[in-house]
Order: sequence, then structure tokens, then C-alpha cells
Amino acid sequence: MSLLPGQAPTKRLRLDETNRPADYVGGIGRGAKVPMQTRGDMGMNSAAPKRGTDAMFGNAPPGYVPGRGRGATGFIGGVSRDEVDRDDDKADLGDANYDEFSGYSGSLFSNVEYDEEDKEADVVYDRVDVKMDDRRRKQREKKMREAIKELRAEKPTIQQQFADLKRELATVSNEEWEGIPEAQEHLKVKQRKPTNFTPTPDAILASMGGGMGRSVGGAATPMGGAATPMGGMGTPMGMRTPMGLRTPMGLRTPMGGMHTPMGMATPMGMNTPMGMATPMGMRTPMGMHTPMGMATPMGMRTPMGSATPMGMATPMGMRTPGMRTPGTPMGAGGSLNDLGEARGTVLAVKLDRIMDSVTGQTVMDPKGYLTDLNALQVQSDADISDIKKARTLLKSVITSNPKHGPGWIAASRLEEVAGKVQSARQLIAQGCKHCPNNEDVWLEAARLEKPQNAKAVIAKAVKSLPHSVRLWIDAANREVDVQAKARVLRKALEFIPNSVRLWKEAVSLEDEVEARVMLARAVECVPHSVEMWLALAKLSSYKEAQKVLNEARKHIPTSPVIWVTAAKLEETQGNEKMVELILTRAIDSLAANGVTPDRDMWLKQAEEAEKTGFIKTCQGIVKVTIKVGVDEDVKGMKQNWIQDADAAINRNSIEVARAIYNNAVQHLKNKKKLWLRLAELETKYGTSESLDNVLQRAVTYCPHAEILWLMAAKQKWLRGDVASARRILAEAFSHSKESEAIHLAAVKLESENNEIQRSRLLLARARQQCNTPKVWMQSVQLEREQGLFQQALHLCEEGLKEHPTFPKMWMIGGQIHMEKSPPELNEAAKFFDRGLQKCPRSVPLWLCSVACEIQQQKYTKARSLLEKARLRNPGAELLWLQGVNVEMLDGSERLAHHLMSKALQECPTSGILWAKAIELEPKQGQNAKSVDALKKCENDAHVIIAVAKLFWKDNKHAKARKWFNRAVTLNPRLGDAWGAYLSFELEHGTAHEQREVIRKCVDAEPNQGNDWNRIAKRVPNWRSKWAVKLRRFVEEVYPAEFNAKPLNREVELLLQGEDPYAAMAAAAEAEAAERGDGGEVKDEDGMKGFFEPANSFQGARPGFAFKMGPRGLGYYRDLKQDILKGEKREKAEKQEPKVKEEEEKKDDKK
Repeated sequence: MSLLPGQAPTKRLRLDETNRPADYVGGIGRGAKVPMQTRGDMGMNSAAPKRGTDAMFGNAPPGYVPGRGRGATGFIGGVSRDEVDRDDDKADLGDANYDEFSGYSGSLFSNVEYDEEDKEADVVYDRVDVKMDDRRRKQREKKMREAIKELRAEKPTIQQQFADLKRELATVSNEEWEGIPEAQEHLKVKQRKPTNFTPTPDAILASMGGGMGRSVGGAATPMGGAATPMGGMGTPMGMRTPMGLRTPMGLRTPMGGMHTPMGMATPMGMNTPMGMATPMGMRTPMGMHTPMGMATPMGMRTPMGSATPMGMATPMGMRTPGMRTPGTPMGAGGSLNDLGEARGTVLAVKLDRIMDSVTGQTVMDPKGYLTDLNALQVQSDADISDIKKARTLLKSVITSNPKHGPGWIAASRLEEVAGKVQSARQLIAQGCKHCPNNEDVWLEAARLEKPQNAKAVIAKAVKSLPHSVRLWIDAANREVDVQAKARVLRKALEFIPNSVRLWKEAVSLEDEVEARVMLARAVECVPHSVEMWLALAKLSSYKEAQKVLNEARKHIPTSPVIWVTAAKLEETQGNEKMVELILTRAIDSLAANGVTPDRDMWLKQAEEAEKTGFIKTCQGIVKVTIKVGVDEDVKGMKQNWIQDADAAINRNSIEVARAIYNNAVQHLKNKKKLWLRLAELETKYGTSESLDNVLQRAVTYCPHAEILWLMAAKQKWLRGDVASARRILAEAFSHSKESEAIHLAAVKLESENNEIQRSRLLLARARQQCNTPKVWMQSVQLEREQGLFQQALHLCEEGLKEHPTFPKMWMIGGQIHMEKSPPELNEAAKFFDRGLQKCPRSVPLWLCSVACEIQQQKYTKARSLLEKARLRNPGAELLWLQGVNVEMLDGSERLAHHLMSKALQECPTSGILWAKAIELEPKQGQNAKSVDALKKCENDAHVIIAVAKLFWKDNKHAKARKWFNRAVTLNPRLGDAWGAYLSFELEHGTAHEQREVIRKCVDAEPNQGNDWNRIAKRVPNWRSKWAVKLRRFVEEVYPAEFNAKPLNREVELLLQGEDPYAAMAAAAEAEAAERGDGGEVKDEDGMKGFFEPANSFQGARPGFAFKMGPRGLGYYRDLKQDILKGEKREKAEKQEPKVKEEEEKKDDKK
């Protein structure tokens, strides 16, 4: 037999199972461990033997499905996963079925017993979780606050966006408020056009008047009374009417549905005598000729063949001129009937505005209609029609419900608007009869009557309603004589003794003695009126007032105002101790009577006490309620007090804020932030003595707070008390010997007073005790300022041994070499190289090294240094800017543009690079470049300055000034912006604008800007004032603008560093001398009229502001008011030539 493929199958060998060998075991040859049994051994009907896993492990458990545990599907004998209903798929996965510990009811240990040990373990784990959560809470909250801050910076809230506008609302005048437009004016909703009515054309009138005997449009009216289409009027068969007129019977009116007597129809539903129809409800005299559709005169027949106007039916088949008969098209003149119907539709639409149509009834709001009537003015026929419609509606109202007072009021006011005052009076009189208990109807009747009759109406009203306060008040107000008014009010009090309003009116008319008598009676009638008790106490003596207030507390135990008034009473008598005692009892008494303490209410009472001059009461209220309504924890308590004090300052309640801080530091004595807030408050609004007292207490309770010691020393130094400042700093040394800030403050104090040797000694001690980089730097700077370069370099080398990674020290050492005479540029370059090896990440140090190479005109070396610097400091915009400057200095303008493009790719949001790119662009491309720059960095001050300079060059001075102001507002510390702004004002601005720029710059104390720092940080400018630095900057960077025109005297003094008030005084003196007035006599400082010292606020003074200034506490001349006066004077001076020119032109014309 061959097994090769392609061979023919051989005959199958048949085995005879009956002739098997002896000892044969089935399957043993294939390695079977269990002897196999054949069916012949077992018999044909026997069950199949167990084989494989069934033989080894036994039968499968009930419900066993092969493959289910492995997720097998789609095999014979198995079950598909989709066909099996699993219990897990039916589980409830809702939040109500979730447990933090066991999940969705799927705990592995759900059947295990939960004992006490497990419970204790869970408690321990919970405590561990809480502890770990507290440990990370500060970091988490800090990150959350930073995230919220960033989000608010990117997307500020509406309240933050409009915060500045809300603050400006405080300065809005009444005229500006009245000038604010209505919101409806700015809506995009298309306003409804007023309804216009087109008058009847002359062509129609002419055709109607002259068309007798000829047909206008056509077909004859059929005989026998054919209908003419005229608003549904039926024409009977030639019926005669009395008086000989040929008119149809039973005509319907088009707008009212009312039948007229005698068979005549009137257009507006009005009846006319003698059976004559008149349009618009007007009466026509008998026998008069009435064109436009009126009936023929009395007794006259219509001649045969004549046309009847207005489309009336004519017998004998006469034609109807101008009207549309069946089958006749509209003539050239149009149809008066259609015009009337259209006009009626328009009036119906107008009527719908004031009427709601409800099935079966008509509903109207009389109160709302009263408001509409107040604003209604009759201007056209349409308004007259509206009034008639409204009159019909209101008549329906008062007829259907005569007891409804607002309906009578609305009807009378409608007549008043229509000009029918007498009808209005008659209507309201009927209303008084139907509604005698409605005080509004009586008041309306009194208003409509003449003054001499109004009193009689009011008299009837008070007889009908003797307990109406409004009626009695109106009756009293109609009296001219004071005594008569008092009699009316006393009579009213007989009927209504418990009316507080009547008692107020009555008491206000009496003198002090009679008022006290009446108030004594008033508190008996209305014992629960706080105002009555307080008024009585105010008119009583001290002893009597005490009794009155004690009685008031008995009757009204829940009123805090009575207790506050009692405290004020004691303060007027000088009993300051009783003030606090009374307020303490007030808190206890109110709490006992169930009054919930309200912190805002008590602070409001304190502010009112401050405004009325009761300072001790104000302080006492704050003291006894300092812990009312605040959080119990220290942090929350401090935040609440700070917020309350800030809110009080915003409301100009300085004493309340001072009392809050003083009591807060008594409870939290070691909180530095509270002491700082109190010190700032005293600096702005207090006296020098109060500030010293606060700082002395602050350093006592917070001896390790460096800033408090420094503030105390600075205040002494500003007032010229150098000895006290030294004493304070010496005391500070005893508490903080290793404080760098205190050491440097002491050094600055001595150096500012030219005590150079004392400064050296202090610095030497500071280097031993502190040994900080800043102390070493100040030591080097002190010697550098004195011109001792060798000593400075020696200290610099020693300091670098201690702090080799301090980049400023390397910068100072190289600059000292460059400042020598002659400059040691090579030594400086070597010094910078050594520093760059230690501080390769310091961008300013790289810039100093490049500047040294530029000074030697080694531009190639400068380029290589910049390449290295940019590799070490990617994304540094100043390095790219310096690279562009190097190319421009080397004359490679094309390379500068190429490098600028790369720089903007590297730093796409760098404002200083975009500003330089705008400067490099040619004139025609600068505007487009500025637009791109504003898109990338809209609020960058450098870009704003560049745009302002473009406006400056284009002579758009108003826009340039606006953009310069925006730049210094965005970044007030940018000196380059202030220099450019002042240069612009020196060339195009007035003296007042120049002074304002200088003043704002001095207040801002700028310390940023490449050009600004290059000039301001030169050694000769270290001790210069800010105004002097600004002048030197403008002289060097903008020389043409600075020398464009001579400076104003006051501006020149300001730029020389003079005090603003002294400069103003000197300028005023010079101006007076030029006029020959002799000037004002000044004191030795030249400050008379510009500063008046004062220890406390003594009331407002026009033209002055009370504050702590350079001359101390007192009244300073308000520069803003002077600037405004100067601007007005300049405008007047500019307008004078124009007025003279106009007058000359008028004279020439004459």
C-alpha cells in the first residue's frame, strides 16, 4: 500500500475483532493509562463509560455550563455570553446603591462578620485620612486660589469689569444723570411707526360735487331697489320717507350697528334730528345744503336723473356717481366708503391696546389706564377718536360696577385730558356718591375742583371718612395760615389719635414749648413709636431726657436706637465711662428680649454717631459689638474685621475703621497684618502723634516684625528726628540681630545724612552678623559712590568669595572697571567672563558683557556672546532685542530685520520686541505692523507707547495723549513711558498738563525700562529726586522736544526737584512780579497760602486738601482744583480772539 499522493486508494483492510490476540488491551500501544473498553465489552445497550476529566473528577455540579467561566461563546455544547442572564448585568449602579467602602454592593467580604476590631481599624484609617488631608490643605487651597486668580485675570467677572465705572458714578452730576438716554433708545427692535391718516384727495371731492347727471364708472343701478354695496346697507324698493325725502329705510350704520330713527343711517352711529344723516356725528341745521353724503334739504325731492352722493339708492334706475355698483370697477378717484372702513379698522386696533377682549365680557385695568391718561396729550383727530373709544369703555365700567372707585377716577381724568374739566367734575361727583368710602375718589374730586370749592369737598370727605389720614393731611395742606393748619391737624388727632404721621405734622408746626406738650401726649397715644420718644427726649433737659428714655425702654425693649440715644446723651454731659456701660447693658437687654444681634445694624449706628459728632459713642458701639457676628476661628475673625474696616473707609467713616482696628489688635495682639493696617490708616488720616503711638504699641507686641520697626524709624526720619530714628533701629537690633532689612535701613539712614564713616562701621558689623549678598553689595556701592574704586573692587572680590553665584556683584565689579578714568574695558570684559562662568543663567550679566564689547566696537564678539546667551537662556526677549541693536549699530539693517523676524517667532507675545519691530518698519508699513502687535499683546505698555508715537508723528495729538495716558496706566513703573509722555506734553501740551505728568511720575516712582534704568542708575543720579531723573532722561533721549520751546517757570522748578507747593508759590510770585502786583508775602519756606499745618481735621476749606504730605500733617493746596481753574482760564483766553474776530466781522457787515 502506498501513501504517496496521487496513488489510487487501495482496498481497506477489515479487522476481525473476534480473533484478537490473547492479553490484548485496547489503547495500550498509544500510551493510554486506563485500559479502554469497547462497546462489545460493555454490550450495545450499556451506558457510555466515563472518560477524561469526568473519570478523574467525577460528575459536574448542577447548573454547570461548559466555557462560561472563560467567557467562551459559539462552540457546541457551550453557551453564548449574550444568551446567559448574568446577575452582574442586573446590578443597580445608581448613586443610591454606592458605598465608599464596598462599592456597588459588590464587596468581597459582604458575608464576613464586621466586629469591633474592624470598626476600630476603620476609625484609625479615617483619622489618618483626615490628618493627611489637613497636611495638604494649605497647598491645595493655595493652588485653587492661584487657579481662580488666573481665571479671573483671563476672564474677569462683570462686576470687576465695571468696578471702575461704578466708582466714577460717585462724580456724576445731576445734569449728566438727566442726560443718560433711555434703554429703549439703544435697542435694536424696530420701533413702531406712528399711524398716519391720508386725507381725501381733491379728485374724489371734485368728482362727487360735479358728477351730476353723468356716470363715472358705469352700469346703471337696477330699478326696483337693487342693493348698492355700501357697508351692507339694504336699499328697499323706492320707499318714501316723511318730509318728502327719497331715502332708504332701515339702513345699518357701518361702525356701530345702531339703527337711526326715521330710517336714516349715520356713519358714527349718532342720532340726528329730522331724519338727516350727518357724518362724524355732527348736527346739520335744517334746510341747509350738506355736501359729502348728507341728505337733501327739507321738503326737497331729488330731481329725476340726478345723482345722489354717497352711493344712496336712487329710484328710476338713476346712476350713482363715483360709487361702486355691482359689476362696476373702482373709478380713478377711489371709494370713500373703503377709506372709512380702513379708518375704522385702524381705530379698532388702537382700541385693542387698552382693552382685552374676553369671550362674553370686556376687561380693563383702570389703574394702568390712569397711568396712560397722565401721559396722554391730544394732538390729532386720531387721538380724539381714541378718547371717544376710551370714553365708551369707561362708561361701561362705571355702569356695570358703580362701586369701583378707580373706574370713576379714570373716567374723570379722561375728560380732563380731553379738556372737559366740568364733565370731569360731574363724573367724579357721581363717583363720590357711589363710592363714599373711597378716599382716592374724594382726593381726586378735591384735586379737580377749584381751590375755593376744594375745601368744601374735603369737608364732605372727612365727614364721610373721619378716620382717613390722607384726607386730613390734604385738608391741612390746603390751608395757607399756619394756625388754621394746626387747628385742622388737632381736629384730625381727635378722630385718629394713634397716627404717627399726624402727630409729626402737628408737632412740626408748634414752637418748642408747645411741641414738648404735644409730644408728651403723643407718647401716651402711640407708646410704640420710637420717633416720638426720641423727639421728646431731644426737647427735654438732661434729667428729664433720662426719664423719657427710661420710659421708652420700658415700652419698646427691643429698640437699640433708644440705647444709642442714651449713650449720646451721656456723651454730651462728658460722662464717657457711662457711654460704654450703657452700650454693654444694651447688648444684654436686647439679647434677653430675644433680639438677634445684627452686626451691620450696629456698625450703621456707629457711622451715624460719627457723622453727628459723637465719637465716644461710635467707639463704644464698636467695642461692645466687636465679636458680634464674626467667625470663631482666628483667621475668619481677622478677615471679618478687615472687611468691615475697609467698607467703613470706603464710606468715609474713618473713626469707625480706627475703632475696629484698635479693638481688633486688643484681641489679636500678635497679628502683624492688623498692626500694619492700623498704621496705614493713621498715616493717611491720623496725626503724627497717633501714628507714633500705634507703631510703639505694634513693636511692643510684635518685636520680630521688621517692617514695623522700619516704619517707626522712617516716620521719625521724615520729620527730621534722626536721633529718635537711630534709637528705634538700635532697639530693633536687640530683637533681630541677624535682620538684613534693619541693618540696611540703619546704613541708609546714616548715608542719607552724609555719615559715611558710621555707614562703613554699620556695614562691617552687618557683614559679620548677617553675611548676606545684599549687605556685601551695599558695602561695594558705598565705596563706589565715594569714588574709591580700589576699595570697592577689593570688597567685591571678598564678597564673591563668599557668594560666587550672586550675579549683581559680578555686574557691579565689571561696571567699576568701566567707570574708571581711563576705562579699563579689557579688565571689565574679563571680569564679566568670570561671572558668566559662575552665573550662565543671568540675562542682565550677559547684557553687561555685550555692552562692554559694544563700547569697544567689537560687534563680532558681541554677536557671539549673544548667540551663547540665547542658547543658555531660550526665550529671553532682551537678548533678542540687544542682538537687533547690535546689527543696527553695525549698519546691517537687513540682518536686523531678519533677526527681528526670528525674535518674534521665538517670543511672539513680547511687547518690547513688537515695539522695536514697529520702529524698524518703514513709514508706510508701521500702521499694519502696529495692528499685528496689538493683536498679539493688546495690553503691553511698550506696544501702546509705540502706537502713541505713531499718532504723535501724524500730528494726531488728542489720540497720542490718550494712548500715552493708557500706557502709564497699564504700567506706572515704566520710566520709558513717562519720559515719552512728558516729551510729548513739552512739545504740544499746556503747562497744566506738563505739571500733571510730572506729579504722576513722581508718585509712581518708576524703576523699569531699558533706557530709563541706563540713565537713572548712573552713580550721579543715585540720590537725585524722581523729577530730576525724569528731566535728565528727557534731555538725553528726547533732546529736540525738550528744547523745542522754553519751559514754564513752575514746570522748570518741578523738574529741578522742588516741592510742588513751593514751585507753585515761586511761580505765582514771579507772575505777580511781572504784573507789578508786588506778589504775596510768603514765609521763609515760600509756602504761605499753599500749606497750613494742622494737628487734626478742622473742617473743609475751599481749594485745600487735608492730608499727610511732605511738610507734615495739614491743609495743602489742591492742585487738581488749580489745574481745572487754569484750564478754564486758558480756554477763555483761546476763545477771546475768536469772539473779537466775530465782533469785527459783524461790525464790518454793518
